[in-house]
Amino acid sequence: MRKPVVLITGAGGEIGHGLIERLADDDRRRIVTLDVNPLEPPIARLVHREVVGSILDKGLLDRLLAEFEIDLVIHLAALLSTRSEFTPVTAHQVNVEGTLNLLEFAQREGESHGRPVVFVYPSSIAAYGLPDLDTKARAGRVREDQFATPTTMYGCNKLYCEQLGHYYARHYKQLAADPQTGRVDFRCVRFPGLISAVTVPSGGTSDYAPEMIHAAARGESYACFVRPDTRIPFMAMPDGVDALLALSAVPREALTKTAYNVGAFSPTADEVRAIVLESFPRADITWAVDAKRQGIVDSWPADVDDEAARRDWGFSPRYDFRRAFSEYLIPTIRKRYQVAAS
Repeated sequence: MRKPVVLITGAGGEIGHGLIERLADDDRRRIVTLDVNPLEPPIARLVHREVVGSILDKGLLDRLLAEFEIDLVIHLAALLSTRSEFTPVTAHQVNVEGTLNLLEFAQREGESHGRPVVFVYPSSIAAYGLPDLDTKARAGRVREDQFATPTTMYGCNKLYCEQLGHYYARHYKQLAADPQTGRVDFRCVRFPGLISAVTVPSGGTSDYAPEMIHAAARGESYACFVRPDTRIPFMAMPDGVDALLALSAVPREALTKTAYNVGAFSPTADEVRAIVLESFPRADITWAVDAKRQGIVDSWPADVDDEAARRDWGFSPRYDFRRAFSEYLIPTIRKRYQVAAS
């Protein structure tokens, strides 16, 4: 019997790297990756097959279907929030049509091999859309089924793909004479702002937190683009990787939802500034609010209710606010620029 295979799309990003490094330690499953760009050589050596191509290429997906018995899909490939806002049609093509291609791929794989394919999908806090600051203040910790009215193209894409996954998992072709529901075991993590110590911020809407650290470590001034009282939930990147792996492994009967909130800490922008100044007392961090980006962040919850994830599959982040900054983010980013200067 051939070993089961995990397919990771968008594997070239930091989440993909973290997943590959962790999964490579488990000899029970081979790793196949799909990305529009080649993997970095140290990561590429860990995978069984690296495929360079697009999730929009149905012929390529057909070839993967014919060659491998895939029992787990981790679908990371996406056009991210800032670029999606500038190119909404392309965002729809990649984020929605690409995800639909992968769901149909998983459905056919499940039908072919007679067992469900676990399909793990990272969604986003951008799937929310609160109407105003008063509502945000009153809402407190927001559940998965509240305020699902996103204001960005990326958020709309993510929310719709959550619903597509729910359809494939629970209602696929429900009027057919021989329904094939249940061949896709769709599981979604709705992430807050993910903060990485390894990758450089690229202008994302929640990137003001890591941007403060990078600027301070470089000895550069930084003008934060949101108000000091702005509050949204965040999570350290290693906890994001852990969440995807934990959700992929839990028995299906333990799950009560197809989409789960996760969160770790929810500081204000001013609290982020204060903790950065503890390590970089001479840092020059000021405020220059960008009204458009501020409006997007204001539409996201101040915090999320992740009780279902903690109850159903034991979600428990390792990093709280202080540990994330003092043990992971600040030391790693500081070392990055010390090495570069030496």
